[in-house]
Amino acid sequence: MTSNVFIDGGVGTTGLEIRDRLNDRAEFALVSLEEDKRKVLAARSEAINSADFVILCLPDEAAKEAVSLIENPATRVIDASSAHRTAPDWVFGFAEFRKGQREKITEARFVSNPGCYPTGFLGLVAPLVASGLLPVDWPYSVNAVSGYSGGGKDLIARFADESNIGARSYGLNLQHKHMPEMKRHAGLAHDVVFAPMVVRAYRGMLVEVPLNLAAMGVGAGAGDLIAALEGHYRDSKIVSVTDGDGINELLLSENDPPTDRLELFVFANDQGDQVRLVARLDNLGKGAAGNAVQCLNLMAGLDETAGLRL
Repeated sequence: MTSNVFIDGGVGTTGLEIRDRLNDRAEFALVSLEEDKRKVLAARSEAINSADFVILCLPDEAAKEAVSLIENPATRVIDASSAHRTAPDWVFGFAEFRKGQREKITEARFVSNPGCYPTGFLGLVAPLVASGLLPVDWPYSVNAVSGYSGGGKDLIARFADESNIGARSYGLNLQHKHMPEMKRHAGLAHDVVFAPMVVRAYRGMLVEVPLNLAAMGVGAGAGDLIAALEGHYRDSKIVSVTDGDGINELLLSENDPPTDRLELFVFANDQGDQVRLVARLDNLGKGAAGNAVQCLNLMAGLDETAGLRL
């Protein structure tokens, strides 16, 4: 059976990446609008209500508007914006980070695709908090670098025009739309201190959570964290866990190929009481389009890895 899929915002960076993953899929037929109708409300409404699945690749307010247009009770939605990531009536679309989440996505009508930075943070921290190895009331910090494609067309154009930019630190007012998502879905008592940066690489992302386990007083060491993460992701074809022993550097290259994988690393000192948890992923892959396609596969009753770049 073929399902109709409408990508609202399909000419943006994430929308194009999703389309690339679906173009050759016989299970899906893409609903498209002519260029002059892409922003016409009536045309969008017709496309949305004619589709089995709608994937929203829009700014937050436009995503909310798109949801308000839905009249067909059979239409199911994946929202790649941040508009609904903490909404109680939406299912958070990160299949692996919590037990039972895959089943919730499979049955859901409304799924919110995670942000790229939160995917790395939650992939590392959420299972460890849920297992009791890390406390819910610790003031966690997150240091992260991303490829500039994560900023959309405007930032892509800026990096093209200003060829002397090597790195761009931002969010310096200690406010970022990803922070509520990280706090809520990790079950934390406090906001994280989030320090994001964009570097001169088109795609790719490193998300790091440094931990002083001795100061935290949790009674767990690096080996316990590794074992817990390995156990949590043991059956995943997308997420891998690596003991960082012997690894001296992690790189992002300017022309890294697309991937929908999520790699998790645990680096530790000799005593195992100081740890750097690091996630490496493609901000356009598992951090955006690849994860949206994974959710679509689950909702359509298909192999969740179909069409992914693994």
